[in-house]
Amino acid sequence: MKAIGYQYDNDAVSCVQFEQPTPEPKGHDLLVKIEAVSVNPVDYKVRQKIADTQNPPRILGWDAAGVVESVGEKVSLFKQGDRVFYAGDITRSGSNASHQLVDEHIVGRMPESLDFPGAAALPLTSITAWEALFDRLKIDPILDRNKQILIIGGAGGVGSIAIQLTKKIAHLQVVATASREESREWCLSLGADIIINHRDNMVEQYQQQTLSRPDYILCLNSTDHHFKTMSELIAPQGMICSIVETTQSHDLDELKSKSAGFVWEFMFTRSMYKTADRIKQHELLNTIADLIDSGKLKTTLKEVFGQMSVENIMKAHEQLEVGSSIGKVVLTQMSNS
Repeated sequence: MKAIGYQYDNDAVSCVQFEQPTPEPKGHDLLVKIEAVSVNPVDYKVRQKIADTQNPPRILGWDAAGVVESVGEKVSLFKQGDRVFYAGDITRSGSNASHQLVDEHIVGRMPESLDFPGAAALPLTSITAWEALFDRLKIDPILDRNKQILIIGGAGGVGSIAIQLTKKIAHLQVVATASREESREWCLSLGADIIINHRDNMVEQYQQQTLSRPDYILCLNSTDHHFKTMSELIAPQGMICSIVETTQSHDLDELKSKSAGFVWEFMFTRSMYKTADRIKQHELLNTIADLIDSGKLKTTLKEVFGQMSVENIMKAHEQLEVGSSIGKVVLTQMSNS
């Protein structure tokens, strides 16, 4: 199999293409021939932490769509030839390759109405948004209907699917943040009701628009930068969820008088710790596929960078690091040459 990975040499990390034997699936593993992948901030964050020799090079990438080529002896959910999509397991080799092993319990049936690039844009962000909204914030689409959520960073990959889920599935009032006109229009096209700018004072913007305090806040941008604002904005007995790690300490006492809560979402938790309920990711990806095929949700694919190559992967990483991406960036299968 062919792969693109990172190796540490002479105090620097370099991206290289290489070949290694194609693995054989055992147990609950599927061997998937990868047709398309998308890039996420986790890719460059893992790359930045590589500080020792990697042999073979570390294969990154945790978002893929492809075809099951073979299965382990315990597999019961899929068969050879099935089209699948998944985010994978951060503790294993990633999807920037021609083939990948992945546990069937965290794999979903690919939407029938999408091609491989359209499907590859969805898994990691869909799992993250779904878990954040329904597992961490515990939003009930019936009991919590018409409550308000503030999504900080609405135009990115997770925000793009979270807006759709909160509007079309949870039926909430959606306030999303965007700092540019094109990202503002993108959020509105996905269903956001109101747009504010996270680069300006959000408390003042809430006051100017006479908005009620949000019952929920989903932070998809700098937790460090927004923590005080979120603490001030959140409604009494509200809930805040963030997916962005911190480098500073924050005073949770600011939430005490409101009896408000703060919770993390990390979509690799279930696969990393082999939790008993990790099959929920298989189930929710199948639900996403059904919602896509019924027309209730749409892919968040924004741009295809061409085939997987060292040059194109690094280009995609650079765009994400700048922080200007809208929706998802996808690459197609590796060249056979």
